[in-house]
Amino acid sequence: MPTEKNKLKVVVKKPTKVKETKVKETKVQTFKRIVEPRVLAVLSKIRILGNCSNQNNYEYTTEQVVKIFSKIQESLDNAMNLFTKSKKEIESFEL
Repeated sequence: MPTEKNKLKVVVKKPTKVKETKVKETKVQTFKRIVEPRVLAVLSKIRILGNCSNQNNYEYTTEQVVKIFSKIQESLDNAMNLFTKSKKEIESFEL
């Protein structure tokens, strides 16, 4: 039977806080971090869309294909314009 003298005393110390210094990300770094996975995701979806071209599994018309890729091209053009036009040009309006 353990006596008071034989008992182990466990001391739990809280870990000391190490002050982490966060390096502020530049706008260029933020852009790269955000854009790269998004571009890869778009490319992946385009590759998957290409799977629908298998005529053993799907039937489609030339008009349907033109409609699909016209819409994709329109979206690409709109996105490109956001990168190439200044905010002033995008937000302008005249009657």
